[in-house]
Amino acid sequence: MEQKSFGEKLLGVWNTRTIVTVAIGAALFGVLMNYGSIPIFTNTSLTTAMIVPVVVGAMFGPVPAAVAAGVGNTIADLIGGWGMYPAWSVANAVASLFIGALPLYGAYITEGKFDVKHMIIYVVCVIIGNAIAFGVVAQVLTVVLEGGDMNVSLLQGVYASVGNILVECVIGIPVIKLLANRYASRTNLTEEN
Repeated sequence: MEQKSFGEKLLGVWNTRTIVTVAIGAALFGVLMNYGSIPIFTNTSLTTAMIVPVVVGAMFGPVPAAVAAGVGNTIADLIGGWGMYPAWSVANAVASLFIGALPLYGAYITEGKFDVKHMIIYVVCVIIGNAIAFGVVAQVLTVVLEGGDMNVSLLQGVYASVGNILVECVIGIPVIKLLANRYASRTNLTEEN
């Protein structure tokens, strides 16, 4: 494996495959936000859409995951017809930066590297990312951009964070592990101690 800088790992690899995957991921995110979710609070759902940035992040890195989720949330707003909420699109993008941070701490899914240490770091990143995204970013932008009520928005943020963390960890970890195992079997990688 060639050594990449922090910036290269953060940006991910951008090629035709990445662009197509991000576009499909954004569209899928938008559809799943509307039709693949269970309402848990006012305008807040437990949604399978959060698997999209998990997969995109695992395969291409943090920035592609963020773009897929941010654009996908905007698509969800358009499909849903309930109005545009740019604060939540940005918040989903920020949370997805943390979700897709796998290569920053050595979890190279396309090389078959995702062990218990990476799983633990992933869970910590998911919790921190959702707390920052929906506890800070969404709140500030809701008040500044939309003139929303901070109390309602904060409750929505708490429910969104908890729901996202559950989906991203309970479903996300097995999905990432399956992807890593798939790539490991293709390349016949073995880890030497």
